[in-house]
Amino acid sequence: MQIIFTRQNKTFRADLSQPLDLSILLKEGLENVNCFYAPPVEYWPVVAGDFVGSTAQGGPVNFFNVRFNPHGNGTHTECVGHIAKERYVLRDCLVESHFWAKLVSIFPQKTDDGDRVIFREQLEEVVEKNEAEALLIRTLPNDDLKKRTNYSGANPPYLHHEAARYLVECGVRHLLLDLPSVDREEDGGQLLTHRAFWQYPEAVRKHCTITELIYVPNEIRDGFYLLNLQTASFDLDASPSRPVLFRVD
Repeated sequence: MQIIFTRQNKTFRADLSQPLDLSILLKEGLENVNCFYAPPVEYWPVVAGDFVGSTAQGGPVNFFNVRFNPHGNGTHTECVGHIAKERYVLRDCLVESHFWAKLVSIFPQKTDDGDRVIFREQLEEVVEKNEAEALLIRTLPNDDLKKRTNYSGANPPYLHHEAARYLVECGVRHLLLDLPSVDREEDGGQLLTHRAFWQYPEAVRKHCTITELIYVPNEIRDGFYLLNLQTASFDLDASPSRPVLFRVD
């Protein structure tokens, strides 16, 4: 299936039969991406009397319980409710699912204290104002170890809060990146980058989201795409998500 759509008086075409899935498969156990010391994902069958919800164990169907942490166990999308004292639910904040998106690749810069940081100046070189509703950041170097890395206690790269402010100035409403957090792992609870992107609490950007722990294979080139951002309807600030890109011409 192909679609034709317009943006800023220009016409584009996308082939919906050629999706580029950027989500990480949520596997059980330790062979899964993990961060912030979240417990590993668990799947186990429902047992009720003689019934067992596993065909491998003789049951008629597979009927499994699931335990996971959206923020710590894989690709997820979060809203301002992640940091707000007020209650915000992702479903109420992410009211659209298709966006004009730009993918960029960036080497985080190493600072004197050993941190690896994406700075405003780096984004200014690759992102212009009002050119995309969604921005996807692929950090370099890039390989599929990102799909099974345990980031807990590793001080992974992060986004400087001034870089987030620049994205707000550029009109970016949805930020997606292959890191466990936009903020430093241990920052004393300041969450400066989250706060800068959502402009919390001064002028809350309710309908803006952050998606973390995506994985963008190297064969996907930097540039513009149609993004379909899929989430589940949990009554929470965050949900596992499946960001899908479509090439446009």
